[in-house]
Amino acid sequence: MQAFGLVSSFLPVHTTQCLDPNNMQKTTMLLPALAAVSVIILGASCGKPASASQSPAAFPTMQVQLRDTHFHIDYPAEIHAVQQVEIRAKVSGYLKDILVDEGARVQSGQMLFKLEPGEYREELQKAKAQLDIALAELRSAELEYQNVVLLAEKQVVSKTEVSLAANKVALQKARSAEARAQYNQAEIRFDNTNIRAPFTGIINRIPLKKGSLIDNGTLLTSLSDNSEVFAYFDWSEKDFLQYQRLLGSTSLTETSVELVLSDGQVHRSRGRIETVEGAIDRNSGNIAVRARFGNADRLLRHGASGKVRMEQTLDSVMLVPQKATFDIQDKTYVYTVNKEGVVTARNIVIARRLPHWYAVSGGLLPGETIVAEGTQALKNGDRIRMIPVATSGSNAVNKH
Repeated sequence: MQAFGLVSSFLPVHTTQCLDPNNMQKTTMLLPALAAVSVIILGASCGKPASASQSPAAFPTMQVQLRDTHFHIDYPAEIHAVQQVEIRAKVSGYLKDILVDEGARVQSGQMLFKLEPGEYREELQKAKAQLDIALAELRSAELEYQNVVLLAEKQVVSKTEVSLAANKVALQKARSAEARAQYNQAEIRFDNTNIRAPFTGIINRIPLKKGSLIDNGTLLTSLSDNSEVFAYFDWSEKDFLQYQRLLGSTSLTETSVELVLSDGQVHRSRGRIETVEGAIDRNSGNIAVRARFGNADRLLRHGASGKVRMEQTLDSVMLVPQKATFDIQDKTYVYTVNKEGVVTARNIVIARRLPHWYAVSGGLLPGETIVAEGTQALKNGDRIRMIPVATSGSNAVNKH
């Protein structure tokens, strides 16, 4: 009955319902035979010896070595023209002429705009007349003084008359100086109706049209000199300290850098760091840096973006892929592998963090083998099958 139960458990529930009543006797006779077969099969399976344990899982491994590593770090940068100024009106009036177009390259001193000069011309003429009157009165006072001096020498007039004549000359000199100042101011206002380029550069947008009434200080356009450009970027305090230590006595301002444009191409002219600010921003923890680049082909424009690329070399360091590491609390570990394939967790000391790599200064010895990938599937003491992989130091890493 037990055998029958075992057999029936493997048969569909509806099997007995499909048996022909005329064959019930044959079926009943077959059941003990099937039960016996099942007992033999079960006995054979239970008596089969256990198979050998599965082979260890395969993991990529690498051997760490000391090597000189060349790499670069990119810092996002804002590009500014070496000169970028707003051109504003210095006097009010109607915009009479626009003599340039947007995007035009102009020379220093070239006329850009003209304002209606009528009232300023009249003011200048009036100031010129007042100056002429003051100069004429000054000459008269000087002649009178000379005559009084001659008469005083002949004792015809008293010395008091000489003093009065001298004071009159001094007064006319002061009035002449005042008239000249007013004339100069009128001349400047008249000249300011002609607006010229302060330096050679490129005209930007012109928001106003001919005939517009403008006030003193109205923005007419802006002018950019992009024969050279500045690239402004930030270092973290940690990067700043590392660069200072790497360069030693060499000044940071002697460091040569590259500029990567927004399309990924490297600018044809190398640049040089010019200035490093004297204070670290307390909010961001960064220090601002400025580099200068040539722009002979005028490819770079004010307001563009790019990345300043700084090349570095680390001598005799061990590089470990970041994917080969795992963290426990505030420490970083790798799995070392011995000749038998047994893995052991090892705490490492990171000297420099690079994208995808760590430069290791402690915790490993040259020539040791580590698990290069898949550490999350392992635990201390596991045995693995090693698949050596070729690795090399990163020659082009991007920090940001």
